[in-house]
Amino acid sequence: MNKIIIIILALTLSACSHLSMLIPPDESLAISVTPTEAFKELKSLPKPRGAIPVSVYSFRDQTGQYKPQANVSSFSTAVTQGGTSILMQALSDSDWFLPVEREGLQNIITERKITRAASQANKIDEELPALTTAKIILEGGIISYDSNTVTGGFGAEYFGIGSSELYREDMISVYMRAIDVRTGQVLVSVATSKKVLSKEVRAGFFRYVSFKRLAEAEAGYTTNEPMHLCVKQTIEKAITELVQKGIDRRVWHAKV
Repeated sequence: MNKIIIIILALTLSACSHLSMLIPPDESLAISVTPTEAFKELKSLPKPRGAIPVSVYSFRDQTGQYKPQANVSSFSTAVTQGGTSILMQALSDSDWFLPVEREGLQNIITERKITRAASQANKIDEELPALTTAKIILEGGIISYDSNTVTGGFGAEYFGIGSSELYREDMISVYMRAIDVRTGQVLVSVATSKKVLSKEVRAGFFRYVSFKRLAEAEAGYTTNEPMHLCVKQTIEKAITELVQKGIDRRVWHAKV
């Protein structure tokens, strides 16, 4: 019996020592976003014959989900509201598409008016070039966020010494379609989804060592996949699927 207690105590202390190494520092430096596996897959696509001008007016969160919090009202959304910016970044990084700005189109028009007025005031005969037109419009959005699709865990405790591990899976889904500007025909439509993983690990010690003397120790950590990175991966996967499906349907062609 004593051997079992000693073994469990040793395992618990070992876990606590490991957990202490995971405590983050007081501050950290800003870093660039690491390319995801979905982005590497996007970059590995065959090269196109030419970049396709594409516009995105809005690619927003259509789930209406708020962050779940116990016993409080939360107005923080569960999904990032920057879907359009993430999509434009992915299109810009790809070799297949040449994105043109449409979300901030009014700002561009205002700035062009200011430039034109300044040229007239300075008597400079400078004609602004026409705005680039798009051949394809990308529509769609983040259409689903399902929380707690899978939950579970494992734990063990003996004489007040124990540890546990809990996990949770959420699911996010994106729909995207490419529309021909000239005809309004939907050329290609795809849907992708990704699991959002969360995990909690805990180890603790709770024991009376003598009369009215209680020894207690507890350590743990939780990991949650950043939501905006999950959205980023799902959108990048959707673009990859869109390109591949378009090649199969001969909507666009890869370089021979």
